[in-house]
Amino acid sequence: MATKVMEVVKNLDLKRYMGRWYEIASFPSRFQPKDGVDTRATYTLNSDGTVHVLNETWCNGKRGFIEGTAYKADPNSDEAKLKVRFYVPPFLPIIPVTGDYWVLYIDEDYQYALIGQPSRRYLWILSRRTCLDDEIYNQLFEKAKEEGYDVSKLHKTPQSDSPPESEDSPEDTKGIWWIKSILGK
Repeated sequence: MATKVMEVVKNLDLKRYMGRWYEIASFPSRFQPKDGVDTRATYTLNSDGTVHVLNETWCNGKRGFIEGTAYKADPNSDEAKLKVRFYVPPFLPIIPVTGDYWVLYIDEDYQYALIGQPSRRYLWILSRRTCLDDEIYNQLFEKAKEEGYDVSKLHKTPQSDSPPESEDSPEDTKGIWWIKSILGK
């Protein structure tokens, strides 16, 4: 059976996409701790047109984070297919790791989005708020299913009503969360 060609958003307004996004649900991955809560991404447009990426999560009250850069995979395309490059491990960032970041759906007000990539091994449901109405969540769930994702792997991310502030949280400065996540713990 042929795999459906994934549809991505066209003409994504990068300026409107910038800001903070909360992870409502995702496929578990070795790049994120299993017990992470209040997971979020903050995107800032750089002067050269690339995007500064700050991914944060909290484990046992400590903030883990990694920073990277996103850019259009094909600058001449109108498709929302981005590449994201992180340097790992976060405590000694020397090895570049690049992945796909495809915007599969975004609402017209840029309040919630479905993010995936061509292998269908990673999937995220993001929202500007820490919670998402069940109806909207179900629409994004169905959209992911239509795009060929095994949505049985989707895991909801615990979010606080009042998310922690980065400045107020002790950091996992040793990058232990990253090492544990690579080992699948």
